[in-house]
Amino acid sequence: MAGTVTALRFQKRNKNRVNIYIDDQFAFGLTAIEAARLRVGQMLSDDDIARLQKQGEVEQAYERALNFLSYRPRSEAEVHRNLRKKNVEDVVVAVVIERLTRAGLLNDREFACYWVENRLQFNPRGVRALRHELREKGVSASTIADTLAGLDEEVAARKAAEAGVRRLAHLNPRDFRRRLGAYMARRGFSYAVIEPLIEEMLEAVRCEALSDIESEGEDNE
Repeated sequence: MAGTVTALRFQKRNKNRVNIYIDDQFAFGLTAIEAARLRVGQMLSDDDIARLQKQGEVEQAYERALNFLSYRPRSEAEVHRNLRKKNVEDVVVAVVIERLTRAGLLNDREFACYWVENRLQFNPRGVRALRHELREKGVSASTIADTLAGLDEEVAARKAAEAGVRRLAHLNPRDFRRRLGAYMARRGFSYAVIEPLIEEMLEAVRCEALSDIESEGEDNE
């Protein structure tokens, strides 16, 4: 496939990449920076072309990975799966992941902390659920254990319960206990955490209802 570079053309959809033509035939794409080292009329050997093609594959995969990471932090396994879905070869994936890791853009411990903190803030989960979610993301068991070691499950449970109570306050005590218990269990909280919290929330609902009744009575006097 050795030949002469006959054209260097910016891609229409990505002005940061350049299509390389060898003997008037499209051969491969490169980043604009790498393509700037080539010139029309330059002779390329088979080895030169193979090296540049592989380099182009790596750069394209790296750009795809950066785009994937732009939405939220990812685990190493998520990046690997995403690139493989796009038919990127394992050897290229390995290079991209190593490069992202060196750049500080891929770190499973930081990702696990992000995931747990995000859950606690917006959608609290129990240890059991968080462990399952992180395992699904491909995080190692040791990293999961370290991340969850300092989690105060009671704080997370209370936040989740308070969100659920607002929708269940109108129920009778029996249904309130059943519905809130199921709601908490689906979020991975243990029975030992759920049971006392349900009674606490039920008592709070009763107190609030009694306070409302007393206030209405005072208004009617």
